[in-house]
Amino acid sequence: MFNTEKISLKNIQENLKILNRRYYINKIVSATSESKGHRRKKIIKKKGDNSVDKNSQQILNRMLGNDRPRNSQQNELLDLQSLLLQRQDRLWNVIKERYQYNTSVKIGQEFLLNHVNSKVSLVVMYADLVGSTNMSMTLPIEKLVTIIRAFSHELSAVVESYNGYVLKYVGDAIIAFFPSGFNKYLTCDKSVQCAKSMINVLKNGINPILTKYDYPEISVKIGIDEGENVVVQYGYDKSSLIDIIGYSMNVGAKIMSITKSNKISVGENVYRLLHPTTQTEFQELKDIEGWKYIDRETGKPYKVYSLN
Repeated sequence: MFNTEKISLKNIQENLKILNRRYYINKIVSATSESKGHRRKKIIKKKGDNSVDKNSQQILNRMLGNDRPRNSQQNELLDLQSLLLQRQDRLWNVIKERYQYNTSVKIGQEFLLNHVNSKVSLVVMYADLVGSTNMSMTLPIEKLVTIIRAFSHELSAVVESYNGYVLKYVGDAIIAFFPSGFNKYLTCDKSVQCAKSMINVLKNGINPILTKYDYPEISVKIGIDEGENVVVQYGYDKSSLIDIIGYSMNVGAKIMSITKSNKISVGENVYRLLHPTTQTEFQELKDIEGWKYIDRETGKPYKVYSLN
């Protein structure tokens, strides 16, 4: 039994991280020695398991400074063609009243239930429907409801495709999160690729169907940040709402608010963990009006980067 009064969760995580790093580095050294003259590294497999631990290999490449192969932007995204066709077919049936969206935050709540009253490292994403206020004043109610439901459901499905979770829906915005765990590099990369897929789904999947049936085109602005957050459950019953509170939640919301239509902005915590190739796609935002957020490690203004 662990003495929880003396051993903090943070210390355990740090120790596990060090052990994990040493274990895999030793594996690489061993595998490289065995290859003798072969440039191709030996694939590391777990004993009794025929599956390759791809995530661990990717982490090692990042730790050792080796670039992962990146042929094109398409290779970084999900299979967009099948993704878009699925969403177009579903939206077409919704407009024809043959299908009803069933959007839920149950999966995200189930994940958070295991972390209530604790701190968890998360990548937080805010995705906001652009121009919804104007649409609420100009569109018939039925069309407005269809657009909001399509936006919420289809973008939530993209989040889940990248192993993320939807925390909640606030008006016309989606708040999602990606558990960082020990793979912060990969999680930050994954969250940005998810955001790119969300924009692609709207532009090339949803909008062609909407315009075909005399609906306005829609767009999204996305803000992403990373950090420790407290998981809070408002009641004592397991079915009570669970929420996330933390600095990155506040910063993520503000980043989203200063982001332009169909653009992605990330906080400094996310940017410095991104792959160098992905970093080149972003540009630092200068002279942000009213920006008062501070980097808690350096005490300097917290930087924000936006996709070019």
